[in-house]
Amino acid sequence: MINCMLLDANGNTLFGGSELVEQWKSDATCSIWIDLTGEEQKSEAKLLTSLGCHTLAITDAQRDRHPPKIELFKDYLFLLYRGIYKTQPGLIFEHLQISFFIGERIFISRHEKESTAINAMFTEAGAKYLKRSPIHLATRIFHHSCGLYLTELLDFETELESLEDQFQNKGSDSLMRDITTYRSRLVKLRRAFSYHVNIGKALASYIDDEDTQLITNKETHTINDLNERLDRLLSLSQLYYDICGDLVDGYLSVTSHQLNATMRVLTVITAVFVPLSFLAGLYGMNFDYIPELKVENGYFILIGVMLTIAVGLIGLFKKKNWL
Repeated sequence: MINCMLLDANGNTLFGGSELVEQWKSDATCSIWIDLTGEEQKSEAKLLTSLGCHTLAITDAQRDRHPPKIELFKDYLFLLYRGIYKTQPGLIFEHLQISFFIGERIFISRHEKESTAINAMFTEAGAKYLKRSPIHLATRIFHHSCGLYLTELLDFETELESLEDQFQNKGSDSLMRDITTYRSRLVKLRRAFSYHVNIGKALASYIDDEDTQLITNKETHTINDLNERLDRLLSLSQLYYDICGDLVDGYLSVTSHQLNATMRVLTVITAVFVPLSFLAGLYGMNFDYIPELKVENGYFILIGVMLTIAVGLIGLFKKKNWL
């Protein structure tokens, strides 16, 4: 599907399809946003090539999976990042690869599925950003996508606090599995955010780049705002990852302590019964003559000795705080 937003010299906004591309080509005073959603790749590549997009950039944009990147060409700035198609609670994201081709008076967005950020901007409000410059519109869409990530991360903070409270009250293997699952998801998010931070830094460096005039000083504030949001996403994902790691380490420490306490009790019981078992074994021998065997109260004396030994050992262990 090809959707177009055209701004004429009088500031009027026109919405339509591919027919607006020809109008843009014939009028050098117009600016256009071309949004490509789920187009057939050959026809899409043909259109992008006719608009001056580089073949390598088109190939990267059409790959099923490509790391986020930014690249400067002669007349275009190519930007590829990982947006959001759908979200579920618990940091479950269905990611969407979004590509931008940004020129002086043209902005092209390309994605396989519907994008929440692009749909939010493909309105009269988005036309105001396009009127300022295509790069401004691109950064605003990128900023909006980051906002979707930020919302999910902040919602996850509440869930993480609940998990911390549950761990303090009583940890369990089920909670342990949940935490390790979240750690795995946060690693993937942190990797994507790391790429995005690099994109933000590259955009900032292009402001003073003499090789391109696509980004001017008037975009400094917008790009700085974008970089702040990108840095916050990366720092939050790292923070939550560290918290999950601390919870895992804490759970393992508590489990280890409980195991040590159990083993200590069992060791004490064993230590108490070792001398008792020795005495029982000694007088259970099948010899014809055992000196104390004929003592009148030998049984009660032996039981008393065994109780004395047991009580004495228990008292000793308690004195040493082993019990």
